[in-house]
Amino acid sequence: MFESFETGDRVLQSGAFMQEEVRYNLIHRITEYPEAIRLTTADRKLIFTQSQGHNPWLWVSGELHEGQQTELLQQLAEWVRTYEFPGISARPETARAFAEAFCGGRGKRYHMHMMLEAYQCQKVRKPAGVRGGLEQAEDRHVPVIAGFLAGFMKDAFGERLRAEDFLTIAEENAASGNLYLWMADHTPVSMAKITHRSARHARINDVYTPSGHRKQGYASALVAALCGRLLDEGLTPVLYADGKNPDSNKVYQSIGFQHAGQIADLKFD
Repeated sequence: MFESFETGDRVLQSGAFMQEEVRYNLIHRITEYPEAIRLTTADRKLIFTQSQGHNPWLWVSGELHEGQQTELLQQLAEWVRTYEFPGISARPETARAFAEAFCGGRGKRYHMHMMLEAYQCQKVRKPAGVRGGLEQAEDRHVPVIAGFLAGFMKDAFGERLRAEDFLTIAEENAASGNLYLWMADHTPVSMAKITHRSARHARINDVYTPSGHRKQGYASALVAALCGRLLDEGLTPVLYADGKNPDSNKVYQSIGFQHAGQIADLKFD
């Protein structure tokens, strides 16, 4: 019923998947991990993929009617009943249907952890009058990046960690050439990262401005500048925003991002 697939499988290029590709863009990255679980059906109407320690992401083709989707999700839940994973990520109705089938058979419960809002930017609107400019991060910025990452984790997930805990990640980010800073008066005031490029899209994340520099348009200007670069590459910028953070959602919409659906992040108890 279900079979493994390799990175670059035709399921990732099917018309049905591409219709929801922005919402499910992270699937491209997950399937690139060598150790990832990658399951599909012979007719390529489903994708179930997981990187170790994280939620699996689940896509079911909209070409199937509701009854077919429900039956397929029940079969999948039975197929992976011996797997251990923390939750499921999918469009809300798919996530709930799978969670009910999977948790019901194991005596587990599930709860909503986060609702992700997916966005794409096909035409950028760069804000005017923002002081400063874009700069690619370098080794000399590592201490600042580490501090920004600690601040991001605190704001986004409530995790209180020290900047020192992020020095290795900061070094990797600076060396990648994909982390960018907005500089005002030679001071880093905001950061954002181009975290992945696929055939048609590039995903931006780790957008962060420390509290003392907010409300001055720095994040808007930074993300808009990155979008301009990506559009010049022929790629459509995409990102995910926390549905419970209206400020960030408004920022992205103001510079040209359009809503492309939701992903429910459910956790199993």
